[in-house]
Amino acid sequence: MATTKETRLLCAQNSLEGLSVGDAFGERFFLHPDVAESLIVARAIPASPWYYTDDTQMALSIVRILQEYGEINQDRLVESFAKEYDSERGYGAAMHGLLTRIRDGEPWQKVASSLFGGQGSYGNGAAMRVAPIGAFFAEDLDLVVSQARSSAEVTHTHPEAIAGAIAVAVATAWAARLQGSMPSKQEFLNLVLPYVPESEVSSKIRLACDLSETIPVQSAATLLGNGTHVSAQDTVPFALWCAAHHLNNYEEALWLTVSGLGDRDTTCAIAGGIVAISTGVEGIPTAWVQARESLPKGQKNWL
Repeated sequence: MATTKETRLLCAQNSLEGLSVGDAFGERFFLHPDVAESLIVARAIPASPWYYTDDTQMALSIVRILQEYGEINQDRLVESFAKEYDSERGYGAAMHGLLTRIRDGEPWQKVASSLFGGQGSYGNGAAMRVAPIGAFFAEDLDLVVSQARSSAEVTHTHPEAIAGAIAVAVATAWAARLQGSMPSKQEFLNLVLPYVPESEVSSKIRLACDLSETIPVQSAATLLGNGTHVSAQDTVPFALWCAAHHLNNYEEALWLTVSGLGDRDTTCAIAGGIVAISTGVEGIPTAWVQARESLPKGQKNWL
């Protein structure tokens, strides 16, 4: 188990690597469903380069803040999100507005809580970027929960979004804690559940625990959601189900995840960030890493 800041940061970087490759891989399959499905069945590797999306752009900020402060400093994190905002990266409409307003000087607490008529966003954006937090704090699951919550609140204040972020972070932490062991899908998800607040997210993770081992991925996506509605509750349970099926095999986990279609860059980013902690970065196919556009200069040299 990683105990020094340097080793914990390396774990976070490894999760970021898996997240970013998964994000860019999934993004390449946003094609007509018939075309995407035929390519997935053929295991056709997409042509490079694979460009990453807002999932990775925001995860980069999270790892920078962990490196600088050793914890989630909410003010500095949201400043980084706003500074690094890139409208070409596929942010959701609500985040376009939120990050622009924060960049223009409005306090994040006011902006985030005002979204969607004051209920806050329950989009999947807090969950898609959070895996490195689970990797960084894996030795203390209560801290994983509190830090994941803090990272979500700056943009997503709805309880479902917070539950989704906590679920992904805890799953990543368990992947780190279980390195070298092979829990079943049900065992893995049952380790995550006690830390996830009662919510539609947790209800669907329970459902994922109970799905037959032989259920087709398309049926699982129908029951759990595949991110089509871009909500935490429609994204996180399916991504965790996919990761739990192939915790020791990054390539198989990503092919399974992308087979569910839906918000495939985000489901693949979530699954990739979890599974890479179990397999190590050496478990990510070298050709896939080379196909993904390079992360910003210096990101591999924080240590």
